[in-house]
Amino acid sequence: MKYKLHKSFGLFLFLAMVNSAIAQDKRLFIQDVSGMHPVIQGGIWLSHEHILVDFVGADSIKYHNWNKDDVLKQVLPFLRELRSFNVNYFVDATPQYLGRDIQLLKRVFDSTGIKIITNTGLYGAQNNKFIPVKLRKHTAEELANQWLTEFKEGIDETSIKPGFIKISVDNTDSLSAMHKKIVKAAALCHLKSGLTIASHTGKALALWQQLDILSEYGISPKAFIWVHAQAEDELANYQKAANTGCWISLDGLGWEIEKHVEKIIYAKKNGFLNQILISHDAGWYDPAKKEQNIKPYTPIFKTLIPLLRSGGFTEDDIKLLISINPSKAYAIQKRTTNP
Repeated sequence: MKYKLHKSFGLFLFLAMVNSAIAQDKRLFIQDVSGMHPVIQGGIWLSHEHILVDFVGADSIKYHNWNKDDVLKQVLPFLRELRSFNVNYFVDATPQYLGRDIQLLKRVFDSTGIKIITNTGLYGAQNNKFIPVKLRKHTAEELANQWLTEFKEGIDETSIKPGFIKISVDNTDSLSAMHKKIVKAAALCHLKSGLTIASHTGKALALWQQLDILSEYGISPKAFIWVHAQAEDELANYQKAANTGCWISLDGLGWEIEKHVEKIIYAKKNGFLNQILISHDAGWYDPAKKEQNIKPYTPIFKTLIPLLRSGGFTEDDIKLLISINPSKAYAIQKRTTNP
């Protein structure tokens, strides 16, 4: 018991020192697969992408379902193409039990130099298919403690730590008990880690419920990313979400650029372009497929940015979207309603 208390106290001191150093530094810090670092000023981000996703289900997924060498052979040409656009940060949004492979991500970093940011958390969408049965009875506190262990000690017995919390909920007008628990766990984890919460949500229907739960824990919406927000059809809901202060992620640019342009223009006209994140939700290697159809990570640079420039967007506007906003969104810092 004395050893455990000593170890816990030592960890407490370490985290306190890290938080103190960050606070004194006044710079934004992120955590990628190579460790915690100050954000590169002017660094270019892809804030929601995938290298590998396996949809087999939580109780069937195994790392031997894929060969890492084959995955790298397939995906590295697409990642190396990003060198032409000086991309510094690549947020890999694949959660645990859907193919989060820390060793694979580290090999991608070693091969490309792109800073890969991975996650902790649980993915509840599709009626909990991607949550192991054994975890469904855990309390919010137990789930949060598991995620905090990854943040403090590393993932899968490695030194690699998550840079954000990835959760997801089914888009309904009433969150299930399991999904409320996931959001509560994310809140508890944020309060002790400062990790941003990125929630696969889709249409705004389930957004407000999640923000209400975070509010109960005194967490600012600035700590929350509304993922797949491009699925929302009512433009007024973007303004409503922006008014709360949350981040709005339009991350389907690998699939339907035209719909995004309208929403990005709306954000600029209505004064909340500084809350918009853009990315492709592209890739990815699927172990269930014999023939891969990997989508590129470049339409933002090849198609979207030229479109925005031709529509009157300034270089400062572009910098907000691909550099400043994601740096702030993924910075590790506690964001509460009573700082």
